[in-house]
Amino acid sequence: MTDTPIIAQTAPYPTEVEEGKTYFWCACGRSSKQPFCDGSHKDTGLTPVKYTAEASKKVFFCGCKHSGKKPLCDGSHNHLD
Repeated sequence: MTDTPIIAQTAPYPTEVEEGKTYFWCACGRSSKQPFCDGSHKDTGLTPVKYTAEASKKVFFCGCKHSGKKPLCDGSHNHLD
């Protein structure tokens, strides 16, 4: 079991979201349906993050899994080692 996420990609996922719709962002980096959860986090100690869209618009979901504003990108991918 690990609590450390895998970096899915070192850039955000620009995604069109629909107002009122709920999304589950992959926090572990293992999902094949990035940036969303597909259940691959089982036995990792990590769980997906629920996100409900406040408006229909484009948002940028974190791809590196290290954002301080999870599930959205805060630029943390620019500072990874």
